[in-house]
Amino acid sequence: MTDNRTRPDALQPLSEERLAELVAAGIPAGMHGWLGRYGVGALTVKMGIVFSEMSAERMVATMPVEGNQQVAGILHGGAHVVLAETLGSFAAGLHAGPGRHAVGIEVGATHHRSTASGLVTGTATAIHLGRTLTTHEVVMTDEQGRRLSTARITNMIRDDRD
Repeated sequence: MTDNRTRPDALQPLSEERLAELVAAGIPAGMHGWLGRYGVGALTVKMGIVFSEMSAERMVATMPVEGNQQVAGILHGGAHVVLAETLGSFAAGLHAGPGRHAVGIEVGATHHRSTASGLVTGTATAIHLGRTLTTHEVVMTDEQGRRLSTARITNMIRDDRD
């Protein structure tokens, strides 16, 4: 697992609320310091996204369909994109390392089929991990392993400002 964000000086004390958020989202303990200041983000929590693998090269998470449907009762297309952007941005942030951060500059998705229940799994795979840009392909599948959508996200790596 890539651990560009887990050096000792990046660790910050966590509130009980923040720790509970990180644990519920499946964030490994070694990454709590990296995410301790901001957490996983309110939208990630609201969408029910839970991580199972975290590295710059490969990031995997699940998201429930329930609560993320559009009016016709199927998973909202925007929910696919939220999952894709979350995975690609977290992976890019890990790649960026200390003193740097990732900002999304492009995301696009193609929807292949719908789903009305269960869990969706998103798998982000690095296409390019450069000094200033990262690109990830993110594939969303249903519980039967059928491809629901394919997205691509590009992030720009920037230096932190004091």
